[in-house]
Formats: sequence, structure tokens, C-alpha cells
Amino acid sequence: MPTHESLTRMVRTWEAGQHQPSEPYPQLLAQIFDVAEGELFADPSDGTELAKSSEGSLIRKAPDGDDDMERRRLLQLAAASAGIGMVGVSGEPVRQLLDLFLDQDFRSGEEWEMSAADHLYALRTRPPAQVAADLVVDLLTVRRQMEASSPAEVTELQRTLAMLASIHANALTRLGDHGAAVRWWRTGRSAADASGDREVRLMVRSEEAGHGLYGQRAPETVMRLVGNAEQIAGPSVDLLTTRAKALSLLGKHAEACETLDALVELTEKGAHGDSLGFWKENQIYFAQSWVYAGAGDEVRAGTARENVLRQTGDYQYRANVALHEALCTVVQGAVDEGVRQAAAVIDPLPAAYRSNHIIETGRMLLRSVPLDQQERPAIGEFREVLAIGA
Repeated sequence: MPTHESLTRMVRTWEAGQHQPSEPYPQLLAQIFDVAEGELFADPSDGTELAKSSEGSLIRKAPDGDDDMERRRLLQLAAASAGIGMVGVSGEPVRQLLDLFLDQDFRSGEEWEMSAADHLYALRTRPPAQVAADLVVDLLTVRRQMEASSPAEVTELQRTLAMLASIHANALTRLGDHGAAVRWWRTGRSAADASGDREVRLMVRSEEAGHGLYGQRAPETVMRLVGNAEQIAGPSVDLLTTRAKALSLLGKHAEACETLDALVELTEKGAHGDSLGFWKENQIYFAQSWVYAGAGDEVRAGTARENVLRQTGDYQYRANVALHEALCTVVQGAVDEGVRQAAAVIDPLPAAYRSNHIIETGRMLLRSVPLDQQERPAIGEFREVLAIGA
């Protein structure tokens, strides 16, 4: 048999109607179902009218255009894919086609809110590749529901789409797929604007700016994104945390610390993040850990780090504040000790959990090493750790 990748391409061309399966595949597929070969794929020479299904698969068109016939064919093709190893243990394509067959999986606004919360929880606890794969399923479901909804319902679903697109862009950023992430941020912004929900519009832009700091965009561009977002609702706690971190990356440590002071002042006045669950209070302490470490302020960075560790179980935050500690050590002049601390954080992490956010924080530490010390053996060893993790 061909490789999995080759089979994938062949099945796609069959389903798209670009090619008919050649031997031995018609026979194999017929054996799976114990039916004649013509029951699965139409023969172009027999004059049968072909039609594209709503899922894009090529099927025989029933004489009366009956939808049940289309759905049965879709289910047969999904089962055929399962028979040659295309579905995987989750059976997700089959589940989606079953939902289509049953006219189910359309959700209420409350159910979509819970779905978004589930994806956010997954983002903080599971490997980003798994999160991105699961999100694609719900993004497709939202699209299908929008096609069958009234204009008022579509507006509400735009809000859902904005949240899911933002989470998906976050996951792609963690995977280091920056081009795709930027495109999904754009989709999220467009959907948020179409929803008319100011909180969602601000949230998407805040998330886009904040995650842009991890090698996705230049700090100057992130500052511009922050300024654009502030035109919607003025300074917010989320935008101030991003501004402070961007200033730190630009080496403007005094301005970064002043921004943290403004952030604390704003929270003391009762300001808080979004009500959607994207922003949490520990992000204030995380920003403090980042900025104070970059400035070499060991005491304040240590206090902030302890606050983060006390409040969150997010594996990424916990790893990154440990890297902030190593960064502070390097900034204070103990280069070898700092990079060894950083290596001890990254090296034990399972490969699936070595997100771009963690690797990029390690690179931030490398950039803080003076040029005349970049060739030290410990630096070379740490570069190897980062290369393996990337």
C-alpha cells in the first residue's frame, strides 16, 4: 500500500470528483461494504448525473434530489475512509457526518460560550497541536450554522467566531505558525467588528497584540497594535500589560516600569479584564515578572514570579516565569549560571509542550547576553536546547 500521505491525496481527489479510483481501490472499497463497486463511486460512462454534496464530496445524485440519499452517500464515504485508516481513533469525520445526517450540532449562544471556555482551558493545559486540531472542528460547525441562520443569529455567531478564531490564532502562535496565526487574527477582528460587541472587539485586538511579542511581530508593530486597540475603549489592563512587555523588549526599562505603575493604578480603581475568560489577574504579575527580570530587579521580579506560581497552573506561564528568573540572572552578569538555569527549565519539558512562547522566551534571554560573551560554551549548549525544542 502507498504511504498515509499518498492515500490522503488520493481519497481527496476521489471525493472531489477529480479522478476515479483505479485498481485495486474500487475492489477494496467494495469489499469493505460488501456491495458492488458502482454503489460507492459513479461510473462517468454510465450517464449518471453527478453532484457535489454540501461537504464537497462527489456522489450519485438521486433522481428526486433526495437529501437522505446524499447523507447516506456521505456516511458511506466516511466509513470507506475509516476502512483504509483515514479517520483515526477519534472518528471525527464520521461524527461530523452523523451530525449532518441527524441535523444536529447547531448550538445555542450559551453552548457556544461553554465551547469557547473549553478551548481556553485546553489551551492552558494541553499541547497546542491538539488544541488547534480540535478548534478546526468547531470552526467548521460555526460556519455551517451561520449558513443556516437568520441575519440576527449570524450577528451573534460572528461573536462566537471571533472568540474561536482568537483562540485558534493563539494556538497557532504557540506552534510557531506565525503566518497562519496572523491571518486568523485578521479573521477574528473582522468577525468581532461584524458582531458589534465592543468587548469582543477589544479582546481580539488585545490578544493579537500580546501574542505578537513572541517572535511574531516586531515590538514596534506591537506598540502600534496596542495604540489602535486603545482607540476602541482607551487604555485597558490587558493592553497595558502588553505595552509594558513591548517596552521591555525595546530596552526601555524605565518606561516599562512606569507602565506597570499605571497598570496597578488602573486595577486599584476597579478596572478588570474581559468577562470572557481570556484575561486573568495573574497576567499583571506575569508582566511584572517579565519587565522586572529584564531590568535586572531580582527582588521585585521574584515577588511577581511567586504571585504567578501561586495563582496559575498554566504550564506555559510556569515555565516562562522560571525563564524570567534565568533572564534576571543573565542581566545581572552571571551569564553561564543564567543559561544553565534556562536549559534546566526547557530540557525536561515533553516535546509537545515546548511551545513557541517558551522557546521564544529562551531566545529573549539569549538576546540579553552581551555580544562579547555570545561565544561562551554554555551559550552554545543552550542554543542546542532551543534548536531541539523549536
